Amino acid sequence: MRRELGFGAAALRRRSTLEFAAWSVPEILPTAVYGLAVAHATDAFLAGRAGTGLAWLGGLVAAAGVGAVGARQAYRRLGELVEPFRDVLVRRVVNGALRNNAAGAVSRLNRQVEIVRDTFAGLIVVTRSFAITVVGVVTGLLSLDPVIAALVVPPFLLGFAVSLGILGVAADRVKASLFADEQLTTSAGSAFAGVRDITATGAEDFAAELVGEPIEAHAAAERALARVAALRTLCFAIGGWLPLLILLAAGPWLIGRGVSTGTLLGGLTYVLLGLQPTLSTVMSALGDSGLRYVVTLGRILDSSAVAETPKSTGSPRGHQVRLHKVSFAYGPQAEPVLHDLDLVVPEGDHLTVVGPSGIGKSTLAALICGMLPPTGGRLVVGRVPPSELSAAELAKTRVLIPQEAYVFSGTVLENLMYLAPAATTNQVNRAIEVVGAEALVSRLGGPAAAIRPSQLSAGERQLIALVRSYLSPAPLAVLDEATCHLDPEAERQAEEAFAARGGTLIVVAHRISSALRAHRILVLDGNQAMVARHNTLLRQSPLYQDLLGHWQAPQPDQIQPAS
Repeated sequence: MRRELGFGAAALRRRSTLEFAAWSVPEILPTAVYGLAVAHATDAFLAGRAGTGLAWLGGLVAAAGVGAVGARQAYRRLGELVEPFRDVLVRRVVNGALRNNAAGAVSRLNRQVEIVRDTFAGLIVVTRSFAITVVGVVTGLLSLDPVIAALVVPPFLLGFAVSLGILGVAADRVKASLFADEQLTTSAGSAFAGVRDITATGAEDFAAELVGEPIEAHAAAERALARVAALRTLCFAIGGWLPLLILLAAGPWLIGRGVSTGTLLGGLTYVLLGLQPTLSTVMSALGDSGLRYVVTLGRILDSSAVAETPKSTGSPRGHQVRLHKVSFAYGPQAEPVLHDLDLVVPEGDHLTVVGPSGIGKSTLAALICGMLPPTGGRLVVGRVPPSELSAAELAKTRVLIPQEAYVFSGTVLENLMYLAPAATTNQVNRAIEVVGAEALVSRLGGPAAAIRPSQLSAGERQLIALVRSYLSPAPLAVLDEATCHLDPEAERQAEEAFAARGGTLIVVAHRISSALRAHRILVLDGNQAMVARHNTLLRQSPLYQDLLGHWQAPQPDQIQPAS
């Protein structure tokens, strides 16, 4: 709980917080004055001085006007506190999702972030109102009669302190209740899904036992939560009603000491119209919105915490790719997509990966680029497994261009230089030319023109991503169907540009023509694989022959097969 409260406090901007607090000060005036005004107006009316009584009431109205001005200015600055906090959460969720591949990021980014933002704003408002009321009431009571303040303030503060003390227990019990509810839902869902099998095999008793334990656990968690609610009621009785009872009980004694009827009524006014409502509001807010804030923010912080970056055992020492009996399956019970794959991609190689859809080509690309860990075998880039390289070292070693190219709002140049911020103008222009994006950049208005991703076609986004990756300093380039939305001629120009760029090129082919441009071809066929040149595969691989048969041969001057 301290972590969540500390996170919220740290996100507050110092200047905005000071301005917000400064504009809250004028609101203390009407809070401090209304008890005094009631006391003096009552005494004046009882003494027959109606003009004086009306003057005190008029002063109360004027003080309320001053407070309204402060409230207006304070609420105008509330957004300056809340929106930056929301931005901090959004960045936290996005960074955590990108680095940890965390599930549920969309839910956290939308629903949970908005819950935290709204409750955070509500807590700021309630805390501010509570502070204003307490400071104003204590100031007014001391001005009215210090003895009345001594009778009222201590029990009020005691009730509030005890309510704060049980918040940690309440947060733990809310979390326990949520966990029990999740366990019950899982168990009940399993039982309902297999109700026919349960009935057919006579396993009703087993099913009842399976679901009964989570039901009891959930009921126990709810009872524990209800006990905390009862404690909150006790806290309000101490802080809200006990000061009133003490003041009423001490009334005859106070009047005997010379306290006027108006002064006693003013003290009761402070309790009934000031302390009681603000204590009820702050306890309700902390017990409901506060707990929702702590629990939801805790889930965001836990799930989006950036995992510790693995320490590399050394630099990659080159970018040769070596797979030894590498297997991968998308689950412990799933059939492996790749099984005992042996492959070496030496530095400077140009390898094209072909095979039917769903055979594991993109999975292989993700494994090589460190996006997925192998479930078996060993994979190294240079001499180091990708999982042991930091994000910065991976970025310097390999660049992956997926089928769905990413383009962000900004200028053309910002998109192109994203992976190479130190690139010169000549380097950028050269990349645009050799990849074949000159016409696109010209149509968009040049490198300095702003672009909107939604207004670009899929092929245009791929061209921008290809130029960006061409400029990357990474020597290993992996094109995972990165040209599938381009026409064959544009695809040829882009692939040839990467092949001539230097370094290593691995292409997950969309068209078989990509294979004819490669030095070597990897054919994935179920759990089997074969690596060879074009002519060898034509003789030895029936699958490659079949894939080639579905391709309409290009003109000889367009593509020259590697022999």
